[in-house]
Amino acid sequence: MALTKDVKAELIAVRDPRPNVRVAETTALLRFAGGLHSIAGRVAVEAEVDDRRLAIRTARDIAEIYGVRPELAHIQASGAREGERFAVRVVNGGETLARQTGLLDNRRRPVRGLPNKLTTGNRDDLAAIWRGAFLAAGSVSEPGRSASLDIACPSGEAGMALVGAAHRIGIQAKQREVRGVPRVVVRDAEAIRAMLLAMGAVQAASSWDEMRQRREVRAGVNRLVNFDDANLRRSAQAAVAACARVERALEILGDDVPDHLKQAGDLRLAHRDASLDELGHHADPPLTKDAVAGRIRRLLAMADKRATAEGLPGTESAVPTQETVA
Repeated sequence: MALTKDVKAELIAVRDPRPNVRVAETTALLRFAGGLHSIAGRVAVEAEVDDRRLAIRTARDIAEIYGVRPELAHIQASGAREGERFAVRVVNGGETLARQTGLLDNRRRPVRGLPNKLTTGNRDDLAAIWRGAFLAAGSVSEPGRSASLDIACPSGEAGMALVGAAHRIGIQAKQREVRGVPRVVVRDAEAIRAMLLAMGAVQAASSWDEMRQRREVRAGVNRLVNFDDANLRRSAQAAVAACARVERALEILGDDVPDHLKQAGDLRLAHRDASLDELGHHADPPLTKDAVAGRIRRLLAMADKRATAEGLPGTESAVPTQETVA
């Protein structure tokens, strides 16, 4: 929670003067922080946020960009929600604002996703969409096995629009449903860092990366301290054997190795302690762990066949003894 607050505090201070960027951010914030309501038969636009500074900034942006003056309201904490909440509400001129931001279409029907002109914009517009969505309903967890950058979405269509925007920036994001709520999630550590940077949380991205590196070093030290564990020892021996066989296979085949098999072999040697699933994530384009395993098997089989035909030692000859590994 503290990390999320730090990221939001930094993003609130990001002020891009370009009108198209401000429109993209404000539209996304309104879409993910609230939506449309009917008050006394009139269409009202309302966004509910968890930071007073964000509420004031949002109200100012709406007034400056669209020429309407929002109302600000303080919402007391309830049993279902912890902490203060603030509402930015536009009743007079609400329908016009809804049309201008794409929350309503030309037939006065609510739009469930995001306007197409925003999701097909340039990189800065797409980053602004993510910034607005994160300020409205985002969270980020500390580095670790379950690290994620997560945004709760008002609809599946809004989630898919956010996923598409991330992909256009070059960052992998996925949509899933948690307890009936659509969510867009970024899980890969490098992708989380890249998204923080894209949104404008430069300091938070640096802090997050430093925290990740400290944890990785600590985890590495712990693995070395407990290296006498039998399962870990067997895993280390298997990794050494696999890398030795791959090195021998590439040596036997030389320039005759097919590119896709060489890629798999190079991945194995570049990331010696990685699992097959992790190797697949490092591939470009990404591969499944079965695909990586299959390519490495074919590489070894091709090399062993060549070695047998030419009377050379095969790949197994390169595997060190257990005493050597130990």
